[in-house]
Amino acid sequence: MLKLVIGNKAYSSWSLRPWIALRHLGIPFEEEVIPLDHGDTAERIGAVSPGGRVPVLIDGGIVVWESLAILEYLAEEHPSLWPADREARAVARSIANEMHAGFAGLRKNYPMNVRRRILGHPATEDAEKDIWRIISIWRETRERFGKSGPFLFGGEFTAADAMYAPVATRFRTYGIATDDSVVSAYVEAIMSLPAMADWIRGAETESWMIEKYEQIAEAYPPPCG
Repeated sequence: MLKLVIGNKAYSSWSLRPWIALRHLGIPFEEEVIPLDHGDTAERIGAVSPGGRVPVLIDGGIVVWESLAILEYLAEEHPSLWPADREARAVARSIANEMHAGFAGLRKNYPMNVRRRILGHPATEDAEKDIWRIISIWRETRERFGKSGPFLFGGEFTAADAMYAPVATRFRTYGIATDDSVVSAYVEAIMSLPAMADWIRGAETESWMIEKYEQIAEAYPPPCG
């Protein structure tokens, strides 16, 4: 059986990406969670990951690290993880790689925290630029390829959706507003996935916390009622 080593479900956006793909496709796998930001975190991750980071997929004697590489590995046996149409597949790979390589402003300003609602946290200029680039990606992709279903490329959940799933959680956590109905519907589609609900339930059972992320939540609590 496949084994996926991940970080905290509350915070580990990179871990969510292959996890949600595996769960959505119904692929059996064993899960190991290594809490992040602990004294032994680096040692424990280093024992299984050549890159020293999670997630890591272990398939017998094969070890695959980096989220996008894991998704590509899974797609070899499950080709529906990429669109069947060649043009759509090229766009899906392009936006997945853009997510993998970019959007540092969004990540730094809005760290993932699926257990919290954090309203009023101000955005940096870099984060604002990233938000509008992501909105344009979602809008353009949905309009070109996604009209047949709720995901970026229509009715099938793809690796591109897996790459952007943690961003959808940030839109929900931080109340990032958009008056674009296409974007709002896409966020709702991702957040309504049974696999996403399972991930969030798992996060809510975790006892460990990363203090710097929780301090943001405490500084910008949602209004009562």
